[in-house]
Amino acid sequence: MDQQTGVRKVLVVDDQQDVREALRLLLKGSGYRTEEVGSPNAALETAAYGDHDLIVVDMNYTWDTTSGEEGLRLLDRLRAQRPETPVIAMTGWSTIELAVEAMHHGACDFIPKPWDNRHFLSIVKKHIDASPEERRPRDAELAIARKVQRKLLPEPRFSTCGLDCECASLPAGDVSGDLYDFLPIDGDSMAFVLGDVCGKGIGAALLVANLLATLRSLEELARHPSRLMDRVNRLFFQSTRPEHFATLFYGVYEAGGRRIRYVNCGHPPPVILRSDNSFELLEASATVLGAFKERGFQEASVSLGRDDQLVVYSDGFSEANLEDENGTWAVETIRRLGSVKSVGLAGTLANEAASLGPQLDDITVMSLRPSATN
Repeated sequence: MDQQTGVRKVLVVDDQQDVREALRLLLKGSGYRTEEVGSPNAALETAAYGDHDLIVVDMNYTWDTTSGEEGLRLLDRLRAQRPETPVIAMTGWSTIELAVEAMHHGACDFIPKPWDNRHFLSIVKKHIDASPEERRPRDAELAIARKVQRKLLPEPRFSTCGLDCECASLPAGDVSGDLYDFLPIDGDSMAFVLGDVCGKGIGAALLVANLLATLRSLEELARHPSRLMDRVNRLFFQSTRPEHFATLFYGVYEAGGRRIRYVNCGHPPPVILRSDNSFELLEASATVLGAFKERGFQEASVSLGRDDQLVVYSDGFSEANLEDENGTWAVETIRRLGSVKSVGLAGTLANEAASLGPQLDDITVMSLRPSATN
């Protein structure tokens, strides 16, 4: 859903341009906002941002136009990434067997092509308006918790203060132990944060809510990274048990000089991709939050060139490749994909990590780059 307008958002996945356009116009006429992509991989990259209320997917694509195997694999990945988002399957090769198989792979409904407009819209409305209890009755409480958690987070893609911001997050379970936020300071500067609390499940989600609430309550310190982290650490230490801690990267972007002042609290080092294909790591400048009551939080600074890009991520991304013995996979992947893609890089990276095998940890990737007009 578009958090500013309240308009429901539908992702349409089909390899035929005329089908995508027909569905876009049909859904637009009924008051829905749409996003259209033409391949399974593009669907997964786009779905990583998690801002869709419903997904409509074709079951057959370029190399396999009749069996539905590509569509079934896409359904598996979408249900793993976005279990709370209803997915409707569509195909021109409709059979009872394929419809049943699609439902077994997580589709909430099945629509044959060519479709009847009235029937199509009634199916969309039925599932997009369904409550979490109706969608997943056995896991209703967790589904509600995940929905509430996502509402606490900002829009995943927007521009402000001369900066284009994207954040893609793929929880490993029903709720996430990763957090991210963007905090306005004034017309020329904004703060951004990406963190990861210890643990998983509801306990980790409660710590995320605690940490987000603490950060947002200290608005007067938002432009001072070291002072803010010192206060947040004290409050987090006092309100949690000793074994609870969080890694966190907090930065303040100043548009005037494209400068970032930051504190890295034991978090995986973000990567700055320079326009000349070099890179820079923003290593930890302080210890993790919540482990010790008294700790210094040293501030550092760096500047972005007009065509540079900053990528911040949780360890669910950097540790996704279990065969990465040298610990270089994350930086190499960011450099490889960042050299050919700027818009949508966060979703592409998150999907790349999730595609390596069973997802063992929450994956969150944030990308920040100076706007083209800045």
